[in-house]
Amino acid sequence: MYIDRVGSGMEMGRLRTRTALLVVFGIVLALAGGVAGCGSSEASENGNASAPHAAGGPSGYVKVVNVEARAVDRGPFTTYVRLTGSVDAYEDVVLSAEEAGVIERFFVDKGARVRSGQPIALIEAEVLRAQIDEAAAVAGLARERYERQRQLWEEEGIGSEIAYLQTRYDAESAAARMKLLQARLDRHTIESPIAGIVDDRYVDAGEIVVPGTQVARVLRLERLKIVGGVPERFGPYVQAGGESLITFDVLPGRLFVGAIGFVGNAVDRNNRTFPIEIVMDNPDGMVKPQMVANVRVATERLENVIVAPQDVVLRTESGYQVFVVVDREGVTFAEARDVVLGPSFENRVVIDSGLEAGDRLVIRGHQLVDPGDRVSVVGDGGTGR
Repeated sequence: MYIDRVGSGMEMGRLRTRTALLVVFGIVLALAGGVAGCGSSEASENGNASAPHAAGGPSGYVKVVNVEARAVDRGPFTTYVRLTGSVDAYEDVVLSAEEAGVIERFFVDKGARVRSGQPIALIEAEVLRAQIDEAAAVAGLARERYERQRQLWEEEGIGSEIAYLQTRYDAESAAARMKLLQARLDRHTIESPIAGIVDDRYVDAGEIVVPGTQVARVLRLERLKIVGGVPERFGPYVQAGGESLITFDVLPGRLFVGAIGFVGNAVDRNNRTFPIEIVMDNPDGMVKPQMVANVRVATERLENVIVAPQDVVLRTESGYQVFVVVDREGVTFAEARDVVLGPSFENRVVIDSGLEAGDRLVIRGHQLVDPGDRVSVVGDGGTGR
């Protein structure tokens, strides 16, 4: 009897477990059916709203890109070639001794400004002055003898013609010797042939010099020469009188303008360049000889051309293109234009074809647009080049 009651209890437990599982499963099915019903109802209620999204894209969003544009115009354009040059004084003169002797004195110090013809130094000339005194006496006697012989021969017919000619020759020779010695005395004074600054003295007072000994150096710094080499391919474009723009790393913010004064006629076989000299004014003396100059030499000057920033030009498989802003029924769009490029310099390039004066060129945001995109012009770059 005990065993039967235990078996009956276990059986009743199994029945209760099955019943509980069936109840839970029924609840889950009811909940799932309710969710499905709600989804179907919402889809049914909103079925008409899906059509506009299909017309405007998956979400109905219309792409509008903010860009900056400016109207292009025609005008001049100059191309340049860059080169590095060295500064030389426009006139750089080394004064040398023309006579032998001892430097007696200097009339000016280093750094002094001198005029053209102003004495710089004096070479001692005591011996030469004595020779001049002697030559003056000889010349005086020869001239007196010639005058007396001339009177006898021409007025009284006394003497011979050969004696008359000999006295005239002696007088002329003595005068010529006197003139020669005086010229040598003048060369004992060393003078500056130009107006400028005494930049250096190579000897001191008391030193012996001979003809050719360097004594001093005089520079003219109000004008300077920039010497450099231009690549041979620019030979047809570089001519005397052309404009050049000059800057110096040691003088930031200063721009100097010069003109080409000389163009070489031969190309250096080692570096394939030809020499040029650019003349520039240096009124405040800030630029000094042997400084390194950054030079831009004008090569081509074009008139009535359209110029665009080079970074707005995009490369394509077939060439180059830019974007312009166009209006269509009150709405602005980006339109791609194929362009043909001309000469360029720095970040500016000539547009030979593809743009016309008045076109509104996209100068910012051009990398974010595709042909036909709607755009909003949020910045106006103005009308310019």
